Amino acid sequence: MKVSDILRVKGNTLYTVHPDEPLVNAVRVMAEKDIGSLVVMEHGDLVGMLTFREVIQMVVSNAGQLGTTLVRKAMDDHPLTCTSETDMDEVRRMMLDRHARYMPVMDRRMLMGVISFYDVAKAVVDSQNFENQMLKAYIRDWPADESEAKAGSPLP
Repeated sequence: MKVSDILRVKGNTLYTVHPDEPLVNAVRVMAEKDIGSLVVMEHGDLVGMLTFREVIQMVVSNAGQLGTTLVRKAMDDHPLTCTSETDMDEVRRMMLDRHARYMPVMDRRMLMGVISFYDVAKAVVDSQNFENQMLKAYIRDWPADESEAKAGSPLP
């Protein structure tokens, strides 16, 4: 399974923010859209990720206030990325190694989407459920014993 499989199911709605936007505006968008991350774009390029983790860290470092803080000060300016052709096993490993909950999907310099750890976990569970259904169907069609299999077979 590849990242493109998740993006195909997930859809292509993206939420972005400019690094010089006030952090309070970005937090408002995250709350209104019920999303955990925003991709930070400047001049058409990915320059960072803003997640609830960075927001909480900034609130704590500013004694509970966001004030006039800009997104640029809070964002992760070296986000983990993948491509739509990255294998899901590799994505899981990367996300676990970096404790990343969100990962932008890039095609060269073009942002294709964002996948979350939830998206990855759901894809794995869905894949396992499908595989289990197929195995159960296969077992259900299994002959009761070898004599039945031979009786139904045209070969001696």
